[in-house]
Amino acid sequence: MSNLPPLNTETIWSIVNEEIDTQTVNQLLWYYLGYRYDEATGKWDNSAVADEWKNEYPEPPDFIGCRPPTVKLTRSIPQENKQLLKEKLGFKGYKVGEFSPEQARRATAANWLLSYMEIHGN
Repeated sequence: MSNLPPLNTETIWSIVNEEIDTQTVNQLLWYYLGYRYDEATGKWDNSAVADEWKNEYPEPPDFIGCRPPTVKLTRSIPQENKQLLKEKLGFKGYKVGEFSPEQARRATAANWLLSYMEIHGN
C-alpha cells in the first residue's frame, strides 16, 4: 500500500471512471480507515481503525466485491457529505439500467474518500 495514488479530485474521478483498478480502490479505503499491513508479521494491524470498523471487520473488507461493507461505508458518510460527488465534482451519476453493482460501489468509495478529504481538509 506504499504506492497509492494521492488523495485528490483527480484520483476520485479515476475511481469513478474505472481508471484505477479495484485492488487500489480497496487499498485507498483501507489506508484512510486506518488498516496497515505489517510485512514482517504478514498480518493486518488495525490498531488505528475505529472500533465500529475493526469490531465488524478486524481485517479490511473487499468494498468493491461485497455489498455489506459498502453499505456500512455509505452509512458512515456524514449526512452533509452524502452528495459531495454531485456537489463538488458535478458527477451526474450513472444512467439507470446501465450501471453495474461494481460501478455503484466505486461511486460509494469515491464519495467516502471525498468526504474524508472534506472532513480532514485535503
